[in-house]
Amino acid sequence: MVTTHNLGFPRIGAQRELKFALEAYWNGKSGLDALRDTGRRLRKTHWAGQQGLDLLPVGDFSFYDQVLDMSFTLGNLPERVRDFRGDPLDNYFRVARGRSASHGDCGCGHGVQAGEMTKWFDTNYHYIVPEFSASTSFSLDASRLLEQLDEARALGIPAKPVILGPVSYLFVGKSKDGSSRLDLLPRLLPVYAELLDALASRGVEWVQIDEPALVTELDPGWAQAYAAAYQALNTGKVKILLATYFGQLLENLPLACALPVQGLHIDAVNGAADIEPAIAALPRDTVLSLGVVNGRNIWKTDLNRVLDLLEPIHARLGDRLWIAPSCSLLHVPVDLNSETALDGDIRSWLAFALQKLDEIKLLARALDGGRAALRAELQANQAAIASRRNSPRVNKPQVKAALASIDAALGRRQSPYPLRAEKQAGLLKLPAFPTTTIGSFPQTAEIRQARLRFRKGELDLAAYKEAMRAEIALAVREQEVLGLDVLVHGEPERNDMVEYFGEQLEGYAFTQYGWVQSYGSRCVKPPILFGDITRPQAMTVEWITYAQTLTQKPMKGMLTGPVTILNWSFVRDDQPRSVSCLQLALAIRQEVLDLEKAGVRIIQIDEAALREGLPLRKSQWSDYLGWAVESFRIAANGVRDETQIHTHMCYSEFNDIMPSIADMDADVITIETSRSDMELLDAFDSFNYPNEIGPGVYDIHSPNIPTQEHISDLMRKAGRRIPAERLWVNPDCGLKTRAWSEVIPALKNMVAAARALREA
Repeated sequence: MVTTHNLGFPRIGAQRELKFALEAYWNGKSGLDALRDTGRRLRKTHWAGQQGLDLLPVGDFSFYDQVLDMSFTLGNLPERVRDFRGDPLDNYFRVARGRSASHGDCGCGHGVQAGEMTKWFDTNYHYIVPEFSASTSFSLDASRLLEQLDEARALGIPAKPVILGPVSYLFVGKSKDGSSRLDLLPRLLPVYAELLDALASRGVEWVQIDEPALVTELDPGWAQAYAAAYQALNTGKVKILLATYFGQLLENLPLACALPVQGLHIDAVNGAADIEPAIAALPRDTVLSLGVVNGRNIWKTDLNRVLDLLEPIHARLGDRLWIAPSCSLLHVPVDLNSETALDGDIRSWLAFALQKLDEIKLLARALDGGRAALRAELQANQAAIASRRNSPRVNKPQVKAALASIDAALGRRQSPYPLRAEKQAGLLKLPAFPTTTIGSFPQTAEIRQARLRFRKGELDLAAYKEAMRAEIALAVREQEVLGLDVLVHGEPERNDMVEYFGEQLEGYAFTQYGWVQSYGSRCVKPPILFGDITRPQAMTVEWITYAQTLTQKPMKGMLTGPVTILNWSFVRDDQPRSVSCLQLALAIRQEVLDLEKAGVRIIQIDEAALREGLPLRKSQWSDYLGWAVESFRIAANGVRDETQIHTHMCYSEFNDIMPSIADMDADVITIETSRSDMELLDAFDSFNYPNEIGPGVYDIHSPNIPTQEHISDLMRKAGRRIPAERLWVNPDCGLKTRAWSEVIPALKNMVAAARALREA
C-alpha cells in the first residue's frame, strides 16, 4: 500500500482567522489567551481537513513564521531581546515586527529593531532571518512543538512532526560579525538530537526534517555539513524523512541518497529528472516520497499523466513509495469550494489545498486498487484538463502576433542616462536628497468599506469614484503639509498591487477567498493568469491625473511591473513564463505611454519580485534575468528622455544581481535597506551603479517610528557608497499596512532628516 502524507498546510485559515486574531492582539483588542485559542481551533480544523492521509504534519502551524519558530525552539534569540522576562510569545513578536501588543504591562510597548525579513527561497513567502555570531549558543525549548503534538495525539491524528533541518537553518541565516555559520554546526547538532529524543519519548515514529538548501548549488563545506549532520542525528530513536523541495537535486542527489535517513522526499513536479537516479541510488530499505501534486500553483493535476509515471515505480518499490504534494501547501489557498462566484469553466481547472490532498488520496487509491475503480473520477479530471487546453479563452492569436513583432529597439531609451538626467533635472527642479514615498498610503477601514460596498453593488460607480477622490485629496494634502518633494496619489482604489492590475487585464481570473500568507498577518490574493493577456483600456490614468490637479508638485504615476505581476500571480503552466511576462510587458507599456501622454512626468514601475523569480541555481540565472530585464525595459522604455522612470524592489538579496538591475536602466531605483542596516549597499563597494537610488530608511513592516537621527545615520551610510547628488530619501515599501498615526510622524522625521542633509 502506498503511504500518503502532507508536508504542511496553510496556517492563516480559510477566512483569514489567524490574521484577524493576530491583529486584534497587536492592537490591544484581545489577549494572549484568545490568540492561543484561535491557534488551537485552526489546528484542529486543519487536521480535520487532512483526514484520510496516512501521516499529517504537526508543527507546521506558526503564529508568524516557521523559521522564527525554529530560532526560538533552538534558543537562538537576538541579543537585543534576550533579557525579556514577559510571555515568550510577546518576545517572539518583538523579533518578528519590532513590537508585540500595544496593551498591558508585558514590557514590550517599546520597540526594538525587528529581525531582517527576506524571501523564502524563490517564493513570495517572507521569513525572519536567523542571526548568528561567533559566540552564538543554542539551547532547546521544544514546548511549542510538543504542545502541538499532544493536541494532535488527543484528537487521534497520525502525527508527523515537521522541523527545519540544521543545515538549511544555518544556510538561510546571516552572520552578524562575519564569522562562519558552518562553525556553529557542532554546537547546533546536540540540540537537534535532544529535540529528536524528546519526540521519540512521545512515541513519534517519523519526523519530517526539511532541507530545501539541498536543491541549491552547495559549496563543498555545506555538502560536507550534510554528511556530518545526519550521521550525528542517525540515532535510531526516530525515523527521519528528509524533505527537499522547490527544485532539482541534480549534483546533490548522490549526497542526499547517501545520508543515513529512513526516507527522502523529492519534488517530482520541479525535479522529475531526479526520480530514476534516486531509485537507483537509495538503499533498498529507504522510503522514496514523491511530491507529485504541485504545492505552489493552483492548477488541477493531470491524474492520468501522474499515474503513468507512478504505476511502474509503485510496481518496483511497493510499500517504499510515498506520495505527497511537492512542498508545503502554505503557498496556495485553502478551499476551492468557497469560490462560488468564480467562472465555472475556470473553476473546473483549479485545485486549492484541500483539493490537492483529495488528488493525493485518489492517486493512492488508483495505485493500490487499479484505475478501473476510479474510472468516473479520472474521466472527469481528464475532461477538465482537455477543456483548459483547448479553450479559446486561453489562446488568442492576436496576442501571439503582437509578441512576434517585438524587436530590440522596443526596450531602449532614446538617450543614455546622463543626458536624460540633465533634461529631467531641468524639468522637475527637485532639491538635493529629494523625498518621496513608494506609492501607497494607509488603507483605512473607510477605504475598505467603500470598496466592499462598491463590489456588493451598494455604492454606484459615481459615488465610489467620489469616495476615492476624497481619499486621494486627503493623501495629497498630508504630503503637502509634510513637505515631500515628489507626491503619490496614495492608491486608495487598489486592493493589491498585483490584483488591481490583473482585474483590468483580459486573461486573468479572481477569487473571493484565495488568500495566501505573505508574512505574519499579511495575506495576498494572487490573481490567476489563465490565458493570453491584453489591456482593454487605461487602468490608472484617471486617478493619477486627478491627483496631479491637486498639487503643483510632481505626481508619480504608480504601476506594477510585468515581472512582479507574473511572479505574484498563479501563472499558467502551459507555456513558458517568459512568454507570459512579455505579454504583460506589452500591456504595461501601453499604460506607461498613456500616462506620459496625460502629462505625468514621473512613472514608477515596481519590480518588487524581480529577484524572487531567480532560479535557485546560479547556473540558471542568465536565462531568467535576460527575459525578466528585457520585459521591464519593454514596459518602461518607450517614453521620452524627459520622463523619469522609477522602479522599486524590496525584501530580497539584490547584491549579486546588481549588473542586471543596472541593465534595467531605470532613472531611479528605490530598494529596501532599513531592516538590514544598509547591508544591501555593500554591493556598491564593488559595483558602480550608474543611476539614482533611494535606499529605504523607514521599515514600514514594523509599527516602530524611526527617529530623525536614525534616518540620518542610514543616509550617511548610503552617502559613503553613492554620490549625494544621486541619492533619494524614501521608505522601504508602500505604507498601506500602516496607520496614519504611525505614518505621519515617521515621514515628518524623514523629511526633517533630508532637510538636515541638504543643510550639511
